Amino acid sequence: MKKKSRIPSWVSILIMVYCLGGIVIYYGQEKIMLQPEPVSIDSNYAFPNPYREVNIPYAADVNMNVIQFTTKDSVPKGVVLYFHGNKQNIGHYANQAPAFTRNGYEVWMIDYPGYGKSSGTLTEQGLYDWALTLYKLARARYTPDSIVLYGRSMGSGIATQLASIRDCKYLLLEAPYYSFPSIMSSYLPIYPYERLIRLKIPTWQYMQKVTAPVTIFHGTNDGVIRISNARRLQPYLKPNDRFIEIEGGSHNDLSAFKPYQQALDSLLSR
Repeated sequence: MKKKSRIPSWVSILIMVYCLGGIVIYYGQEKIMLQPEPVSIDSNYAFPNPYREVNIPYAADVNMNVIQFTTKDSVPKGVVLYFHGNKQNIGHYANQAPAFTRNGYEVWMIDYPGYGKSSGTLTEQGLYDWALTLYKLARARYTPDSIVLYGRSMGSGIATQLASIRDCKYLLLEAPYYSFPSIMSSYLPIYPYERLIRLKIPTWQYMQKVTAPVTIFHGTNDGVIRISNARRLQPYLKPNDRFIEIEGGSHNDLSAFKPYQQALDSLLSR
């Protein structure tokens, strides 16, 4: 009789833990998935590479901060619109700019709302709108065949969405994902994340509308966005698109691997 009475209590505890876990994920998802580091708009960056800083009044009391890393060439070959990951701000990603500027491309990095000197409320549609604003800014100086869209981690879905509605020379993705809910599902596949996660960013849907050449870089040892998640994008790639697996690469070190460097240099040299 004692054993029978214990079964319902353990089931109740498990149900309670499951429900509490779901509540934590639902209400704490922004803190789990987004890790911005704001910076005072009056502060000065000290990047070692030449750059221009542009602050765009996007709406009332909303600032969009863009850093434009310049080249030594008087006439740049083009521009790379760089959409960074979910951590910190542009300062964390600025060291990636030389990989592009040495190939004759300017690099324009944007900070999302709440990141760096950018303000405002972060929403999925807002991310797409800001990306489009950056693209329009680039189009004032460059033709579509001189614009490269580069998305890293979280930024890969934003770059893909932009490439699905605007022309560009290349779409380059570093450590991309199938969708935001699928990232969470790969860690703990016991919750209905499609209903729980507000930020969807369904890269796979946007990929189907991209006409520009696509190159994906992903490390085989990526512990943040597993390569198995990124491989789910392969059915939506065009015949001449490339999926480059960096053997031994993790989430934040792909630029240190020769296969990545060689492939990127080859693309930007054309």
